[in-house]
Amino acid sequence: MPQSATSALVAGAREGFAAFLPFSVGLVPWALVMGMAMTSAGFSPLEAMGMNLIVFAGTAQLGTLPLIAAQAPLWLIVVTALALNLRFVIFSAAIAPGFRGIGQPARWLCGHLLTDGVFATCAERMQQVDDTRWRLGYYLAPSLWSWLLWQSFTLLGIFAAGVVPRGWSLEFMATIALIVLLVPMARIRPMLVAAIAGGLAATLLRDLPLRLGTVVAIVIGIAAGFVAEHLEHRSRQS
Repeated sequence: MPQSATSALVAGAREGFAAFLPFSVGLVPWALVMGMAMTSAGFSPLEAMGMNLIVFAGTAQLGTLPLIAAQAPLWLIVVTALALNLRFVIFSAAIAPGFRGIGQPARWLCGHLLTDGVFATCAERMQQVDDTRWRLGYYLAPSLWSWLLWQSFTLLGIFAAGVVPRGWSLEFMATIALIVLLVPMARIRPMLVAAIAGGLAATLLRDLPLRLGTVVAIVIGIAAGFVAEHLEHRSRQS
């Protein structure tokens, strides 16, 4: 790789890491809660870390744990996990222009590493820069840092499940961390529409059995986001 390309990659990585660092603090309680929740659900440390490495999706992991513990049908667990991750369809479509000129293998890696916080940090900035290496560095630095934090503190949570006092209310801290991630994403109109539609639907459908209200609300939120994106695209063209 030429020196100029290396320099651009490093420069992008530095700026991306600095932009993401405030968000990464919220990953700590969220990962700790995830580790303790998997242990409470009866997972062994090996099983918990296996799920953490393969799935790497905190909301889907936490959302399916009660179903796994209740020995719900496999199809329901799979559908719930897919529904909880449907937002990444919108995330991927929104951030895709930032990967112009980047090869397919790197795109596969970046797709696996995509998280809410990384999207909130990178989606807008990556589309403002032409240098391919800079954009790749800007994305990879926060993505890899997020992955490392998540795996490390989830592992800590697995072994601290019986030690951390319940009065610390880490569950509440994790919820606050998710809200902090939602605020910058809400600056994008389709994301705001999706959040409002999904939130209202989840509230209205909360009494459905087997947590199906959450699944339906996610689908409604995704659909509303796609409609808003389509209408916004048409308005820009007209």
